[in-house]
Amino acid sequence: MLTLHRAALVLPDPADPTAPSHADGAVLVRDGQVEALGPYAELAAAQPTARTRDWADALLTPGLRHPDGHRLLERAYHPDPREELGDAPVPDGLVGETDETRCGASARRGLQRMLGFGVTAVAGPFERASVRTAVARSGLAALPGTVGLPGAAGLPAALGLPGAPGLPEPVWSLDPLVGLPFAAAVHGRLVVGGRADFAVFAPGADGARAGGCRATVLGGRLVFRRR
Repeated sequence: MLTLHRAALVLPDPADPTAPSHADGAVLVRDGQVEALGPYAELAAAQPTARTRDWADALLTPGLRHPDGHRLLERAYHPDPREELGDAPVPDGLVGETDETRCGASARRGLQRMLGFGVTAVAGPFERASVRTAVARSGLAALPGTVGLPGAAGLPAALGLPGAPGLPEPVWSLDPLVGLPFAAAVHGRLVVGGRADFAVFAPGADGARAGGCRATVLGGRLVFRRR
């Protein structure tokens, strides 16, 4: 199936300020891969039968990487809604835990909640077998060890994004933007022939945090949509 994701601004490579962007742009997805990028009108005319998801005034970019997956998935506990403890991670809530079933269920909930922040990749290392299984089944890209953060000049000046980052301080947050500038948090680029992993953000001064993540797509599948 062909799906055309339309947004007010499509930024295929936010970490590169010289990379082209597309106002009233779109990403055409076929079988989990990016088939085309460009102005919406051109892609819609070329593929009139494609299903369209119109994200209106949103910003569409590659998804985000979370650099602190080990702490968040193997040390923090992610409560079950039935426990009525909220959905914020409980710091060190799994330290000393030997029940792999409980650890795996916690990791699955944590990964699902990460999708709500536009996360499409998470860094390990993942030492627990139950956590490795949860990550593998989630569809998120698993990054080995602590990933290096690229120097980045940020998004176009019109979006007011910060410049080259340093390494973030560890935080107990599922939102990578708590510790990283937007351009440094983005994982990879959107390229023709590449996997269709991306996120849709409400417009804001930093492209994301002001309005939050509206949707997350993994391998062409809509895995999160804010209601």
